[in-house]
Amino acid sequence: MDKLQALRAFVDVAESGGFSKAARRLGVATSSVTRLMDGLEEALGSALLTRTTRQVTLTDAGTIYLDQVTRILSDLDEADGSVSDTGTEAVGPLRVSLPVTFGRLCLGPHIAGFLQQNPRVSLDLVLSDSFVDLASDRIDVAVRIGAPASQPNLIVKQLAEHHRFVVASHEYLEQRGVPKSPQELVEHECLRFAYQAGPQRWSFRKNDAVDNVEVNGRLAVNNSDVLRETVLGGLGIALLPQWLVKDDVRAGRMRRLFEKYDVNPQDQTICVYAAYLPNRRHSRRVRTWVDFLQTHVSTAADG
Repeated sequence: MDKLQALRAFVDVAESGGFSKAARRLGVATSSVTRLMDGLEEALGSALLTRTTRQVTLTDAGTIYLDQVTRILSDLDEADGSVSDTGTEAVGPLRVSLPVTFGRLCLGPHIAGFLQQNPRVSLDLVLSDSFVDLASDRIDVAVRIGAPASQPNLIVKQLAEHHRFVVASHEYLEQRGVPKSPQELVEHECLRFAYQAGPQRWSFRKNDAVDNVEVNGRLAVNNSDVLRETVLGGLGIALLPQWLVKDDVRAGRMRRLFEKYDVNPQDQTICVYAAYLPNRRHSRRVRTWVDFLQTHVSTAADG
């Protein structure tokens, strides 16, 4: 049994939930994957997989083993890549995680240019608003919007400040009135990005004074595009990124409220930042991608 091949097959089986799907990923026969798994379990003296006619799932031992094997294979791939990825040119695969709407609007228009400038890099973009684990999801660089200080085991690079606008449609404000102070928001329909379940607190900062307001409403959604559309539809007031709604405000489709305040959905400094594992610090392709981000993100976020 080729141990390395068996480990890669095990990860593919675990991720895909079946032998046939893993075989298609690997470009081999299903019987070959089955033999590799049988040999791996026999060598370990422990069952890693529970097999039924409908699916393949991990045993408790398999779950523990998968976490360790994923990290080992990730480090091995990085070591292999580092041999050719320490020169003056970025070389090799690059797997990047991006927030969905931010990635689409702010970075999507520049991806072609990045690949044209780096012809020996292959880019795997993962657009998700979920907080991905860089090691287990095999992510080289994650672009995140949040508090970088909460990532003590990662290398982080701040890319841009992240400003938010409190906005509503003119139709909604005509019907419900314009709130004169942040506290009046408790009387309004506040549309929320689904950071958490239940009521949400918006923090209004002006000079050194902070006013925290618990807001609620009939809609919580985990996608900024949908939240923007509901504001345009006149449903209520929302707290949305400047880069998403600045054109709507300029065009008169929305009105910005509380312009003299800095507003966030929690009491912490929020920015756009890049994060990567310490073992990626010497990767030329990672440094090239971060340089690309520093060129484009600030303009996109604040322009």
